[in-house]
This record gives sequence, C-alpha cells and structure tokens, in this order.
Amino acid sequence: MKSINKKKAYCHIISNIIHFLFIILLFIFIILGLQKGIFTNDKYMKDFLKNIGFWAPLFFIFIQIIQVIFPIIPGGATCLVGVILFGPILGFFYNYIGLTIGSLLAFFLSKKYSLKIINLLFKEKNIHKYMNILEKKNFQKFFLWMIILPGAPDDLLCYLIGLTPIQTKDFLKIIFLGKPISLLGYSFGIILLPTLF
Repeated sequence: MKSINKKKAYCHIISNIIHFLFIILLFIFIILGLQKGIFTNDKYMKDFLKNIGFWAPLFFIFIQIIQVIFPIIPGGATCLVGVILFGPILGFFYNYIGLTIGSLLAFFLSKKYSLKIINLLFKEKNIHKYMNILEKKNFQKFFLWMIILPGAPDDLLCYLIGLTPIQTKDFLKIIFLGKPISLLGYSFGIILLPTLF
C-alpha cells in the first residue's frame, strides 16, 4: 500500500515538473516571438511561416492557440494571415482548429484559476463590462452572438464564461457552431476582395 502511494506521489511530482517546464518553454517562446515581431506584426508572421515550410500549418495552429490564451495579438489579423497564406479552405480549417483549442484551454484555465488569471491578462474595465452581461439569464445567447461576430472580444469572453455555471458541453456547442460562421467571413472576404476592384 505504501509503495503504491509512493508511486502516485512520484508520478504527481514528475507531472508537476513537466507542467512547469512546459510553461517556462512556452514563456520563452512567446518572449522570443514578441522580440522578433512574429506575434505583433502580420508581415513578420507571414515571412516566418513561409520560411519554415512543412511546419508552417502546425506552427500557425499553435499561434492561434496562443493568441487566445495570451491575448497579445489581434485575432482578426492572424485569421487573415491564415487565409492569405494557406488559401480560404485550408486557412479556414487551420484557424478553426487553433481557435477552438485555444478557446477550450482558456475556458478550462478560467474554471481552474478563476479571476486570478483573468485579471492578469485583461483590463479591469473590460472585465467588468462583460461580466455584468454574462451574469444575466440569457448569457449563453449573448456569448453565441459574440463568437459569431468578427471583431468581438471572444478571447476575454471564453475566460469570463468559465466563471458562469455553463457546462463544458454547452460551451463546446457554442464554439463549434459560432466559430465557423465568423471564420467564413474572413475566408470569403479574401475570395471576394479582388473581384471588388
């Protein structure tokens, strides 16, 4: 019995060390990305993705995950980069995969760390503005509309909705339904743009 408890304790320590190392590596990656302008300048991001060739789609998906969890770049800018670089169809899917994973991680981080993490990442006035709306009875409908509308602060909302009684399955339904609609706007916008001039 003692040996089983020791094994569990060792496994717990090892998983904590791996988790800690991953967070450190993630922060190093973000700092380097910020220094090189990969996360703040869409031109640098495009050039960087072009240069890494085969790995570009995976790296782009990773960027989309990161930009939801750490809102350092405007989501609309990265969505457009994805469509321009990979085309409307692949760009749509890469955006969708990255943003869905990022939204889910933000939701779980909020469930675990509550307002502590939200206060670290967002301005207080924005938090209070949307918290008041999410406290109303029809907050799920509001959240769906915010996910559908391009340009809405859906990264903040994914964190905030984690503070509400919403279940994970209902959150996922909204993300699965709403994200494709807003992303189609970016994809078809790029297709139609040349025909308008």
